[in-house]
Amino acid sequence: MFKGDPVMQYKKIKPKKIYEEVAEAIYEMIRLGQLQPGDKLDSVQQLAENFQVGRSAIREALTSLRAMGLVEMKQGEGTYVKEFEKDQITFPLSTAILMNKDDIAELVEVRKIIEIGTAAAAAKRRTEQHLLTMEAALEAMLEAKGDEELGETADLQFHMGLATAAQNQLLMNLMNHVSDIMVETMRETRKVWLFSKQTTIEQLYNEHLAIYKAVKARDEEAARTKMLIHLENVDAILGKYFQHTTNFNRK
Repeated sequence: MFKGDPVMQYKKIKPKKIYEEVAEAIYEMIRLGQLQPGDKLDSVQQLAENFQVGRSAIREALTSLRAMGLVEMKQGEGTYVKEFEKDQITFPLSTAILMNKDDIAELVEVRKIIEIGTAAAAAKRRTEQHLLTMEAALEAMLEAKGDEELGETADLQFHMGLATAAQNQLLMNLMNHVSDIMVETMRETRKVWLFSKQTTIEQLYNEHLAIYKAVKARDEEAARTKMLIHLENVDAILGKYFQHTTNFNRK
């Protein structure tokens, strides 16, 4: 390259995660007609054995496919391929989005807009079954004990459990649509929580627990407040993390 020639810009390539490969494999089976609308997918355990991956990777793959509108999860029944127009199938909003400071800040802002109201609606309409679902997610958070994939899955289950408890189908559809991106930001957030000396995974659990207690008490205002506190803490820790990495990279 001669002096004065324009510098070539290359797109950064990000390796695919296991769950993304699983999602693409199932997507291809649907696209090629090997899986038809109405077909029931194998259980999470069976899919994990077939793909020779962990169950958490299968759950994340199914979450991505659900966000695309290709599958639906029926409580107590399993996962089914949904009806769709074949010419409308395209691979999703990438679950491999390269998250930078602006991406994550925008996602946190969207989560504040959606989830603060969701928490209040859940406090108003939740049933005992909804509480059991959230309790199971909280228990899974404790059992994760540093296992990032399990922690991410439990985190998402808690927030999706809140959306279900709100009993608003349009809201649930919206949460399903953004859930794959939420997984990415939860992953980044949990890495930062582990990185930060000022906070711990235990604090993250306690913030979710506080939201749960407000929902259980049917205290709509407290549910709003606790969710806001949680998301503002996430925002603050991420801000400190990006400031740290920016200063580090300048050295």
